[in-house]
This record gives sequence, structure tokens and C-alpha cells, in this order.
Amino acid sequence: MRSLDDLQQEMRTAYLDGAPGMLVSALVWLAAGIVVTRAGMNAAVWTLLIGGALIHPVTVLALKVLGKSASVSKGSPLTQLAMATTAWLIAGCVLSYGLYTANAAWFFPAMLLVIGSRYLAFQTLFGHRIYWICGAALIGAGYLGASVPLGPAMLAFAGSGIEAAFAAILLLKNKRAPV
Repeated sequence: MRSLDDLQQEMRTAYLDGAPGMLVSALVWLAAGIVVTRAGMNAAVWTLLIGGALIHPVTVLALKVLGKSASVSKGSPLTQLAMATTAWLIAGCVLSYGLYTANAAWFFPAMLLVIGSRYLAFQTLFGHRIYWICGAALIGAGYLGASVPLGPAMLAFAGSGIEAAFAAILLLKNKRAPV
């Protein structure tokens, strides 16, 4: 039986510490922020939801272009954890959309809370405590956005900025890591 450290190392190698996926997600948040300023809230909601659904396939494509496998050993328990967090993500998107239909101002805060809470589990997937910090930052932004009327564009840009910053940290950490 493989150790958790070995399984996490396999995930880190296959997915470049998760940084490319986080960067793609940051770009989706950025797109939603731009769309909300130009085309309104409804278009921004669909930008985030549809763009979010494309994060994994775009990330896998980018990783393959970079020469990474973007896959781990069959039967890895971390794959099961990743799938469980994906189920949580889908449920959270449905909940966020339901909140949007009740009050449009709740959508981006809810999505920040959903994405942030998902990143908490990524610490176990990749073995990097930085995911707890990133998750907490996104959750904090979601809480702030629900408590103070910051506006949807500011919240979308906050999600983008937080994820882009943490993706950059992970990429720099990966670059310095011994091969």
C-alpha cells in the first residue's frame, strides 16, 4: 500500500501542484468580472458556471501541452477524494444558482464560499498547506461579499486575484522544487 506522501507526490507531479487548474479558474473569474461590467449579471453567472465546467478539460489540455500526464494511478484514493470535491462543487453551483434566483447579489459570495471550501480539501490532494490559506482567503472574500455590498464585479475580480496569486506562489514553489 502506498503512503499518503507518495500519492500526493504523484498528484503534484501529474497536475503541477494544481497551479494550472487554479490559474484557469482565475481566468474564468476574471472573465465573469469583465462580463458583469459589460453584459450584466445574468451573462456573468453563466460565464462563471460554464467556464467553471471547462476548467478541468482546459487544465488537462494545458498540462499535456506542458508534457505532464494529468492523470494518476488507477485506483488512487486521492482520485476518489477529487471526485467527492467535484460532487460538492456541483451541488454548490446548484445552490449558488438557486440563491441567485432569490437575490442576484448572493451569487458571487456563494460561489466564493463554495470554491474556497473545495480548496480546503486540496491540501489533502496535493499536500500543500497553502491550499488552506487560499481556501480561507476565498471564504473570507465570500463572507465579506455577503456582509458588505461590494458589487459583483469586485467580487469576481477578488476571486480572480486570489486564485491568480496563489497559482503564482504554487508555480514558483514548483519551479524551485528539486526534480
